[in-house]
Amino acid sequence: MSTQHPRRVSRRRFLGGLTLAGTGGLLGVHPRPVAAEPPPAVTTLRLTASKPGGLCIAPKYGAEALLQPEGFPAIHSTAEQHMPHRMQHLASGETDLECTFGGPFITRRDAGAPILVLAGGHSGCVELVGTEPVRPPRARKGKTVTVTSLGDAEHAFLASIGAYVGLAPQKDIHWGTPPPVESMRLLAAGTIDAILATPPRAQALRAQQIGPVGVNSTVDRPWSQDFCGLVAGPRECVRTRPVATKRALRARLKAANVCALEPERAARFLVDKGYVQRYDEALQTMQELPYGKWREDAPEETIRCYALRLHEAGMIKSTPQKIIAQGTDWRFFNELKRELKGERGRRQERGAGA
Repeated sequence: MSTQHPRRVSRRRFLGGLTLAGTGGLLGVHPRPVAAEPPPAVTTLRLTASKPGGLCIAPKYGAEALLQPEGFPAIHSTAEQHMPHRMQHLASGETDLECTFGGPFITRRDAGAPILVLAGGHSGCVELVGTEPVRPPRARKGKTVTVTSLGDAEHAFLASIGAYVGLAPQKDIHWGTPPPVESMRLLAAGTIDAILATPPRAQALRAQQIGPVGVNSTVDRPWSQDFCGLVAGPRECVRTRPVATKRALRARLKAANVCALEPERAARFLVDKGYVQRYDEALQTMQELPYGKWREDAPEETIRCYALRLHEAGMIKSTPQKIIAQGTDWRFFNELKRELKGERGRRQERGAGA
């Protein structure tokens, strides 16, 4: 951080609220609890630029619009980078918050990076789509699977799945890294065996009848019981700027509430802001993904589960206990879960009276 209710509203009023976030009416979320807190010690928040096209990270997009009433009138966005670069920027303090699958946070923490995982984001969203139905684990050896890049969230997630079913991902899986569009073409042609897909790519595969789906982390255990996305920050930033950290997390969790309780509004926001093109795909994602489960799932169990899998896969040396002890801080998340519980009730009451 640099020192520097479902109430019906018209589309015009809604978009006006997005522009004038400081009015307190943005997305129907009113920052009442913030008034009792001191202002953040900093007013500029540094984030990785939101790349258009991703639907599962909708709360990240929404949070950027909710940060002004939290005391951050200025947002500095760094250029979109591959995951290893994003983790480097986070560890060095060049960015203040990052949201992605827990795997990259775990591997960077294992390497000694001063990163703290702070909160759960959303559950589900990842589908493993193959060219043939799922078979016993021993039949999956030697398969070719593509990911965006080695060391990224897809790589860590698929390695976790492989370790869970008894494979040694480093040697039993052939990894490829073509562009996403090329991966879809190769899968349709049968040249590769599987890809990991998130919305809207997962929806595109369904529309083209490319499949079947081997694992769906939204509904298949144990993956559906854990967070798919987690939020982390640099350790020094979290230690020295607790008010700013909590306020930034509050915006993120409020945005998740909007996605869960008002999917139509969230979907329209994504389209109007240019993050996605198709309203139907955005709405389908808002309705399918359990954005409200951040209130129920335990992020520590997510770290424990994936750290164990990555340890079994030979991708980290640290035990899950060490990763949790040195790489997590749930103080703000637990406080906000209690605080926002009351807000959810108020929003539901307003919706009932609309």
